[in-house]
Amino acid sequence: MFIIKQSKDLFRYLQKQRAAKKTIGFVPTMGALHQGHLSLVKKAGEESGVVVCSIFVNPTQFNDPKDFELYPKTLENDIYLLEKEACDVLFLPDTGEIYPSGITQTQVYELGYLESVLEGKYRPGHFQGVCQVVHRLIEIVRPNQLYIGQKDYQQCMVIRKLLTLIHSPAKIIICPTLREPNGLAMSSRNMRLSADEKQKAGGIFEALSYINKHMKAGPVKEMIEGAGNLLIQKELVADYVVIAKAEDLQIIDVWDGQTKIIALIAAFMGEVRLIDNMLLPLNFASYGN
Repeated sequence: MFIIKQSKDLFRYLQKQRAAKKTIGFVPTMGALHQGHLSLVKKAGEESGVVVCSIFVNPTQFNDPKDFELYPKTLENDIYLLEKEACDVLFLPDTGEIYPSGITQTQVYELGYLESVLEGKYRPGHFQGVCQVVHRLIEIVRPNQLYIGQKDYQQCMVIRKLLTLIHSPAKIIICPTLREPNGLAMSSRNMRLSADEKQKAGGIFEALSYINKHMKAGPVKEMIEGAGNLLIQKELVADYVVIAKAEDLQIIDVWDGQTKIIALIAAFMGEVRLIDNMLLPLNFASYGN
């Protein structure tokens, strides 16, 4: 695996790969890698001629400076895991390489409704920062495919919108969420949880499963309240528990029994904020097998 820190060097390397008719699969990350990230690298390797993974903790998408400071950093282990997964290139830029003119944002991305709800509502400016860094990374890597996990569902939709706004030909590939044995979605933030907190945080998956089990056409209030009660029992403090249309994240109060929907939860376990979602309806008979 090549470790490249400067965009000009990455550009030269990838130009040679394109000249050899190889497609570029790209996995952008902020490090602290886990099996969820590695599943994206594996998928990219199956579908692309060259796999590029980036590690860059982007300061512009953190609306809480403390959250940015506490974000886990495990670079030595990340490199080991990527080499083991046969990643071709690790792009490891510093802030000056990504933002040569400084981190002050000059371009505003017209995200519409997507920026006004859920993570957009609770983390003002977050998605503008996401677009800022992904736009820059897309310019540098120029991938054919971009691999992202479903756990960040709203972010997936934002990036899909971004690709349209910047007229990028890259195709976004959304991959399934990987989970811990108790159902907790794998996340770099899980490293900040104690063993007991991690076990309790599995309550987010239990709450999503409750919605799936009890979903029926009609008002969704009862399902949401039941899921919320499960979170409370596990000492989780919810920012939101909602059901929305999977296509555009329009939050619904009544389900027609036919429209594809998604349940989304954001909740705190102690000081750690966790998010998860579940496309519905879903059959859990095979979960864990």
